[in-house]
Amino acid sequence: MSKLQTQHGPTANTVAARPLRIAPMSETIGGEAWNFDVKQVSAPQLREIQEALLRHHMLVFHDQHMDNAQIEAFAGLFGEIEKHVFRHANGQTLQAVHQVTNLDANGKPSANPYLNANYYWHSDKAYLAQPAWITMLYGAEIPPQGGDTQFSDMTRAYDTLPQAIKEKIAGLRVVNSFEYMLRSTGNHQLSEEDSRKVPPVEHPLVRAHPKSGRKSLFVTMYAQEIVGMPPADGRKLLDELIEHAGRPDNVFTLKWRQNDLVFWDNRSVNHRAVANYDMNKYRRVLQRVVIRG
Repeated sequence: MSKLQTQHGPTANTVAARPLRIAPMSETIGGEAWNFDVKQVSAPQLREIQEALLRHHMLVFHDQHMDNAQIEAFAGLFGEIEKHVFRHANGQTLQAVHQVTNLDANGKPSANPYLNANYYWHSDKAYLAQPAWITMLYGAEIPPQGGDTQFSDMTRAYDTLPQAIKEKIAGLRVVNSFEYMLRSTGNHQLSEEDSRKVPPVEHPLVRAHPKSGRKSLFVTMYAQEIVGMPPADGRKLLDELIEHAGRPDNVFTLKWRQNDLVFWDNRSVNHRAVANYDMNKYRRVLQRVVIRG
């Protein structure tokens, strides 16, 4: 019996007890659903969710009550679960479903958690030859206030660029590097063995979505340099594009609720956590799983 046929997760053939209604959260990014249990999703509803994800880029399903097995089962309905290279403070490689937290190596709330890269604009797994499609986060422990996540609409960011800039960046390619990200964000470096698993890769600076065909900027914290451009000039252009994509009119800020299940299309958005709460006092624990592109 497969994991998607157990009592721990959905089957995509189950008839859900309640209708699926997804309402827009803003003019740009986000759709939300109430009174719907993702553990009881039918095949037609799964298609509705995928269409809504394409339309809204990011979805929130409120009031979900899920353990890690159920989170992984729901994610598995979309595709293959991504494996990871990064390790916990104890040296163990991240599991398929793992925690994203503000906890230090001793498990206590901290303004200086073991990994702080999620506070920079990024698209998950952009350092791989095959970047991630969907990331899911489940709000296991949410601070009483703050602890938001911001999403930047990279399609809108491209659309609002001056035509001269669009022409300048057309055809450019960017070196994306996991090690560069760790170094530039002040995190610890990979071991030599792990480093060999994630060599730098090149990606287009502008990419077309495989479903909608719409163009978007593909520039994140992993962007080390632009191929064929002097390093200083390339860095300046990359920083300007990241700043443009992070303008308020391109950004939606998600206010977490306990037991929210949030997931997004990494091909359309960048995201980052916001340190707008007392990180030394309150725990922020999210369960994360990534679906391969």
